[in-house]
Amino acid sequence: MYIYLVPSPAPDALAAYPHLTLRSEDEVRIALESSERLVNIESDDHVAAYEAFDAAGSWTGGGFAVLNNIPVTEDGRGDFEERFKNRARKVEEEPGFVGIRVLRPLKDDTYVVLTLWQSEEHFKGWQESQAYSHAHRNRSTSEGLTAQKPNMFPRSSFVTTYTIT
Repeated sequence: MYIYLVPSPAPDALAAYPHLTLRSEDEVRIALESSERLVNIESDDHVAAYEAFDAAGSWTGGGFAVLNNIPVTEDGRGDFEERFKNRARKVEEEPGFVGIRVLRPLKDDTYVVLTLWQSEEHFKGWQESQAYSHAHRNRSTSEGLTAQKPNMFPRSSFVTTYTIT
């Protein structure tokens, strides 16, 4: 499965693909989900292209999207992906959870963990839950990737949030 983040407005040829309109204060993007690789749009420098290597839940039905953008070195990709493949999977049980896509970049070094929620309040509830604490318990410990492989992350990660229309 492939995900493309396209500046709005998206070309008409892409309207047939399942898509979300993501809005923030600064931008509007179209997020497309495709079972096939859309090489014709990947060449556009303004399009972010990803392959989902882990996915759960639905692509539709949400009102809020969270994109956790995580730069990873080429040497760190295997360890990073292995950690996500073995994740706790607690988020799927949270009230208001719609879907998750863990995205491998096709054009740069920044992975994206995209979660879809019914609302921003549901996402904030997840952040305050015991399940969130459990899922992130090793992040800042000697067992976490940051401590084990500090050179794996060339830059700080960052989060972007959007309402879905």
